[in-house]
Amino acid sequence: MDHELPPALGNLARHQSGVISRPQALRAGLSADMIRFRVSSGRWRQVHPGVYATFSGVPGRRAHLWAAVLSAGPGAMLSHETAAELHGLADQPADLIYVTVPRERRVVAAEGVSIYRSARALETVEGHAYPPRTRIEETVLDLTQKAATFDDVCGWVTRAFARDMTDQARLRTAMTARTKLRWRADLDELITAAAGGDHSVLEYRYDRDVEPAHGLPAARRQVPFTGPGGRRGRRDRVYEDGLVVELDGRAAHPDESQWKDKARDNAAAVAGLQTLRYSWTQVKREPCEIAVEVATVLRKQGWRGRPRACSPACTARRAFPR
Repeated sequence: MDHELPPALGNLARHQSGVISRPQALRAGLSADMIRFRVSSGRWRQVHPGVYATFSGVPGRRAHLWAAVLSAGPGAMLSHETAAELHGLADQPADLIYVTVPRERRVVAAEGVSIYRSARALETVEGHAYPPRTRIEETVLDLTQKAATFDDVCGWVTRAFARDMTDQARLRTAMTARTKLRWRADLDELITAAAGGDHSVLEYRYDRDVEPAHGLPAARRQVPFTGPGGRRGRRDRVYEDGLVVELDGRAAHPDESQWKDKARDNAAAVAGLQTLRYSWTQVKREPCEIAVEVATVLRKQGWRGRPRACSPACTARRAFPR
């Protein structure tokens, strides 16, 4: 970092991962010629027009995020996938850096930056966060609004709850503040489900398309257990009659995960529980067939009910005739 900066500007640069804007440099007392010399001599590197890294090396991720915010000017904040990255909601950085600015401002997006404009921008920023970003609730809702499918919507919401990043009250308050909101009714239902223990899109689908759709009894969700050797874990769904349903939403199933699943199933068997395990594809494409299987086991274990058909073509109608 440039060690000949005025003290206030040097502190600011350290605070901003070594990145400053042209207006910041001018306000700190540097002239346009001084800025130009530092860039031309290689002491500074221009990241975006009017935004500089005050060092000669390659800027890291944090420096790029600061550069994106500074390039967008006053009131700018990281949002959408980029805010999700900083909050720990997204596991990988997106290709673009997403920035939201106040609606009244007209901003030309720098290279690699995507700009959103919001009338509520200043209301949504998280306090004392550096670089500035939208609050987690606003980030979740922003992502649901650009989602292509409801499964994507479900994924963002359930992940936020599963990682203990928000709660019903805060997310509903954020929803109420928005006059326009896609999926509003579905989001309301989804928030209730996620707060009640739906930790993934797959679990939400199971609870929506298998259990209530076919009149099955409600299972307990995310039930903690202690296996042999003191290993602790959670079972996705546990029915009172002694049936466990495990839901595997992974696209891949590496050997290590298979052995963990077997260990969990074995622990259930030792505890006198029977386990049924279903994949994403099965729950999405065959909810009626799953309902029949679950109902069959529950009836063998003493459940006196019968599943109902969710539609005229439902296989439960043939499997359990009245």
